[in-house]
Amino acid sequence: MKNYIGTFIISVCIVIAVLIVASAYKYKYLSSETITVTGLAEKDFTSDEIVWSGNFTRTGLDLKSAYSALKNDENTIHNYLNTRGIPDSSLVFSSVDIRKNFDNKMDENGRVIGSSFTGYTLTGTVTVHSREIEKVEKLSREVTNLLENGIEFSSTPPSYYYSKLNDLKIDLLAKAAEDAKLRAQTIAKNSDVSLGTLKTANMGVFQITGKNLNEDYSYGGAFNTSSKEKTASITLRVEYQMR
Repeated sequence: MKNYIGTFIISVCIVIAVLIVASAYKYKYLSSETITVTGLAEKDFTSDEIVWSGNFTRTGLDLKSAYSALKNDENTIHNYLNTRGIPDSSLVFSSVDIRKNFDNKMDENGRVIGSSFTGYTLTGTVTVHSREIEKVEKLSREVTNLLENGIEFSSTPPSYYYSKLNDLKIDLLAKAAEDAKLRAQTIAKNSDVSLGTLKTANMGVFQITGKNLNEDYSYGGAFNTSSKEKTASITLRVEYQMR
């Protein structure tokens, strides 16, 4: 009888030992396993800054006369913008670009055999940087008024920016982290494990695209400046411990 009892006790001890070892192995296995997910956050926003620029030119054989005419055009443009509500603090006139022009002479075989000087082309640039977006947009459409004053003026489409970009990025990171945690919790629940502590978190690409536009994302991050209405997005790759 004593032998049976001894055998029973030994068997129970073996079972307990096996359970302890199995539990320890399971803990070690889970502690070495992780769940890696990528969280995404997006937000639509409206630009609050506009940048618009235009070029004006003068040509002539005499450099001094052409420069004087260009400076007169600059003064006219300056006054024109002021009368339409654009203050000097929002205006920047660049230095004048001067280019010499030549007319090449060709032989019957199409080779250049000489050239003659045809005059100078002088170009000035004015840039408007403002937060009064609608005013500058209207101004960019009415620039033909300068042409009526005899000024050769050509403008570029406005560019749009956002002054609170850093705040927007921080807000998106927080939402991307929430999205990543929810994804990880869903995976853990369906895998019959519990979600442990956060091991690593790496920010992905921060993108700004035109709202409702089918723009391609770039590896380095798109940065749309042509649209007033934009969409910002960010990804966050996180790794959680399993338990």
